[in-house]
Amino acid sequence: MKIFNLPDLGEGLVEAEILEWHVKPGDEVKTGDILLAVETAKAVVEIPSPWDGRIEKLFVPVQEVVAVGSPLVGFAGTADDIPRAPEIEDAGSVVGEINRGDEVLVESATEIGKPGSGIRAVPAVRALAKKLKVDISLVKPSGPDGTITTKDVERAAETLARAGTLELLRGPRRAMAHAMTRAHAEVADVTVTDDADISDWREGTDITIRLIRAVIAGCQHEPALNAWYDPHTMGRRLLKTVDLGMAVDTPEGLFVPVLRDVANRDDENLRAGLERIKADVLARSIPPEEMQGYGIILSNYGVIGGRYSDPIVVPPTVAILGAGRIRDQVLAIDGKPEVRRVVPLSLTFDHRVVTGGEATRFLMAVIESLSRES
Repeated sequence: MKIFNLPDLGEGLVEAEILEWHVKPGDEVKTGDILLAVETAKAVVEIPSPWDGRIEKLFVPVQEVVAVGSPLVGFAGTADDIPRAPEIEDAGSVVGEINRGDEVLVESATEIGKPGSGIRAVPAVRALAKKLKVDISLVKPSGPDGTITTKDVERAAETLARAGTLELLRGPRRAMAHAMTRAHAEVADVTVTDDADISDWREGTDITIRLIRAVIAGCQHEPALNAWYDPHTMGRRLLKTVDLGMAVDTPEGLFVPVLRDVANRDDENLRAGLERIKADVLARSIPPEEMQGYGIILSNYGVIGGRYSDPIVVPPTVAILGAGRIRDQVLAIDGKPEVRRVVPLSLTFDHRVVTGGEATRFLMAVIESLSRES
């Protein structure tokens, strides 16, 4: 049997979820015929057959996450050794501390019960854990010398039952978890906030387009925020064009497609580009190359709600601008109170490479752009 493994999908992707099989054992296929569709962190990708032949075996069921290099399809023919699939970290393998009174029923697997660490439990207790579908390595022992008792397993089962069904993160949500973990560990993030008075806008002004224009103004005034940072060399790249990442909320998770060279596009072209990438994201048909290479991110969460936020900078970018919900606010105009329309802004920047002065000057340029009559 010839084995076809999950190929390298590019963009640093190391795993994919099997979304749909287009073949079954016994089918005859030609080179280039679509074998299956997989969902990666960035897009749905169809994988073609590398050979002509007859399908003998499908190694992976639908909805399973597999690593690059894992066996996918067995073709009838010369026997090859099936490579061992790399182990994939189970996002749900570690259960955090769950308290009941002053007792901790379940602890992190990083602290107790690691495989090979010598879990103390008699066969009857192990059998009970298996019956109740409790990972015994996650149970905190209360017996002598760290022995796990029947009551320990039962309490853990009750706690897990109250917590509900474990749902492993898939696709975009799994990618978001990895990206946010990396960002939190790596970036020295600082957020500054302020409001822009938009009372002079004409009715029907396209809010998102005005925000994009304001980001362009900010980047032109302070190019340091339209950059990538390399922590290994402690160097930065000031980008020649403003390629803007647009945060798009979907039921499957957060996507950040990119609008290229926004400074050299008119409003109509930008609006058409926005509609296209949003449609492609919702259809999960956006090409992977349109999800990379942005230099700064805009998150217009105010269309949903919220005033200020603390957006997260995703390396290698160094800044993200968040726009909150537009509201009426009483401001002092020439010493007199007046009701004005304002949009709250939150700018998070990576303080390893961007100074506070650069960030605030960028934000002031954004505010000045937004405050102009449309």
